[in-house]
Amino acid sequence: MIFTIIYVGVVYPIAGSWKWGAGWLDQLGFYDFAGSTLVHSVGGWAALVAVWLLGSRIGKFKEGKSFAILGHNIPLATAGVLILWLGWFGFNGGSVLSADPALTSLTLVTTSLAAAAGGVSAFIISTLAHKNYDLTMFLNGILGGLVGITAGADQMSPTDAVLIGVIAGGIIVAAVALIDKLRLDDPVGAIAVHLICGIWGTLAVGLFGKMAGTTQFLHQLTGVGAYALFCITTSFIILFILKKTVGIRVSEKEELEGLDAHEHGMDAYPDFRLNER
Repeated sequence: MIFTIIYVGVVYPIAGSWKWGAGWLDQLGFYDFAGSTLVHSVGGWAALVAVWLLGSRIGKFKEGKSFAILGHNIPLATAGVLILWLGWFGFNGGSVLSADPALTSLTLVTTSLAAAAGGVSAFIISTLAHKNYDLTMFLNGILGGLVGITAGADQMSPTDAVLIGVIAGGIIVAAVALIDKLRLDDPVGAIAVHLICGIWGTLAVGLFGKMAGTTQFLHQLTGVGAYALFCITTSFIILFILKKTVGIRVSEKEELEGLDAHEHGMDAYPDFRLNER
């Protein structure tokens, strides 16, 4: 909570001002319509640093191998993603900042197409690679498509949006595997979704749509590099100080027995058993 207050209260406004506050990146020509970098990658860089400093959960990596720690409720996770998909229409559509019917409609269409394409792409690639129907990959593929289209949702054609989503879906599958091999414990694939697909979406502005071109791509690349340097540095300073003072990880006992019991004095998911009669 301390990190969140500082990062959201100080780092995000500074980073956001570089583009949305008519700052130096805006003057350079960097473009990010609704936040593939300014929202998602800024958080993604911090997540990467946090995961590294925090360390993996107990039982995640053993003898050089990675073991899945299953989530509690996949149907609830699916509902959450669908709610996010719906919310993204406000997120991207609202970024038009007007009631322009043509531009708002285009933004909503490209947003939805990229999400659908990302989900299908991640599902197909994951199925071919791992020989199983992984719903979590499908869900993260949807989110990856949404993050990927966010930087240029108002600039892309429907075909561009589908291509961006398809590539984002493939990135999700590859990025999740890469992060696992690097022995970084990302429980929900947030780094793959928000950081890596955020970078992809930002660079896609220079490859697709109305603003495509070498010059624009270099502007986008400059923005990615600038935000990476700033966010990695600031998040590391904040988290490292917290780690050395109040600490950022619970004890082994608390982790194994569950934070609900230790932090709140109750179980969120108790075992329900029939009363003996």
